[in-house]
Order: sequence, then C-alpha cells, then structure tokens
Amino acid sequence: MAKITFRTKLAYFIAGVLVLIAGSFIYFSYNPATNVWFPKCPFLLVTGLKCPGCGSQRAIHDLLHFDFHGAFINNALLISSIPYILLLFADYIVRYVRPQSSFHLLIQHPVAIWIYFAFVLVFWVTRNIFGF
Repeated sequence: MAKITFRTKLAYFIAGVLVLIAGSFIYFSYNPATNVWFPKCPFLLVTGLKCPGCGSQRAIHDLLHFDFHGAFINNALLISSIPYILLLFADYIVRYVRPQSSFHLLIQHPVAIWIYFAFVLVFWVTRNIFGF
C-alpha cells in the first residue's frame, strides 16, 4: 500500500477548502427555499415525511446569514450537531499533529456513534409526529 505524502494531503486539504468556499458562496447567494434548481429530498417527495436532513439546505443558507433562529427552525438536528462535527474536526487536527494522542478514542468510540445515531432516529420520528 502506498503511503500518502504530505503534498497529497495538502492537495486534498486545498481542494476541500475550495469546495467549501464555492459551496458557501452558492448557499449564501441563493436561497434554497426560493430557487428550484436546488435538489429536493427524495424521501419527502416519495413518502410525504421529513427525513433527518430535510431543511438542511435552508438551514445552511440561514447560518451563512447569521439567522440562527431560522436555521434551528429549518433543521434543529444540523444545528445541534455542530459541536460534534467541530469535535470530529478537532480530532482530525489533533491526530495529525500528535498521532499518539488518544482523543479520537473518546469521540469516535462506538458508544458515542450509537448515541448520536439514536439521537438522529429520535429526531426523525419526533419531527414527523410533532410537525417541526
């Protein structure tokens, strides 16, 4: 198996940052609620029920405009997942800087992942029962 070089990692990082910037520009400039060319949720179209990701595009648009209340209304799961996503990103950085660190053993532990999965399922069911 070939070892991934620093240049390859740097190229992936730069490509990821460029994609993030381009996506942020698109979601900042165009509102997914009013533009028909944003993809629609296939689960919602087929079943009439909201999936855990429904409203994420509108929530991202609201976040980029610092409308935290609107973002939470559109998708509370996305907003409440931000701390965990930031921890995963911090874990990636810590493992790169200090490979011997055991920080990842805590936040990527199977129990933590199952707890998050249960949280997603509870959100999915309750948003369809209570209509949020």
